[in-house]
Amino acid sequence: MKRIHLYVLSLLMMANCTLAQSNDYAPAKLPTPKPGEAVATFAGGCFWALEEGMNQLKGVREVISGYAGGNVKNPTYEQVGTDQTGHAESVQVYYDPTVITYAQLLDAFFAGHDPTTLNRQGPDAGRDYRSVAFYRTPAEKAEIQAAIKRTNDSKHYANRVVTEVTPITVFYPAENYHQNYFALHPDQPYIQRVSLPKVEKLRKAMTGYLKNSTSLTMN
Repeated sequence: MKRIHLYVLSLLMMANCTLAQSNDYAPAKLPTPKPGEAVATFAGGCFWALEEGMNQLKGVREVISGYAGGNVKNPTYEQVGTDQTGHAESVQVYYDPTVITYAQLLDAFFAGHDPTTLNRQGPDAGRDYRSVAFYRTPAEKAEIQAAIKRTNDSKHYANRVVTEVTPITVFYPAENYHQNYFALHPDQPYIQRVSLPKVEKLRKAMTGYLKNSTSLTMN
């Protein structure tokens, strides 16, 4: 795992992260949108937290972790981790736009990571951890730009948003062992130290849009 840990997690923690993974290295199956569903794709650091955070929202049926924004076909996690594929760790969200809008998903996205740090999210450094909002239509592009303006105008962050606004070309699902990783490994040190605070931050910003209002707990 390529984790440059600012919290100085021990090598044992890193080893546990590796050991926590299963041996299912096959790529996950990409869902087919149901009638009336829309699809959104975002990158905001390690996909474990972003997948879980988006899954917490009403109207979201499924979230898949994967890779987007690069030029290598069917990349593996190890290849993306070299920072040579152009891909970023990303999530693809399948949602009901009559329950939650694209603009509201953008609010969750900008709340669930730091969109002002270039090619870095906390302990994770490299373009594979960059912030990207992918769009499928001109209308989505305009909504992303409006959300960036809202975020900058709010002064919530000390620095200005550096999120890339990029058309989606292809999304590659990550290996099965990455899917639902947060929920399956709640006691994993990286989840506890890094992912959980991000999910809680998203939940705090999206009160009223959550499937479950009960707060997550940190061990």
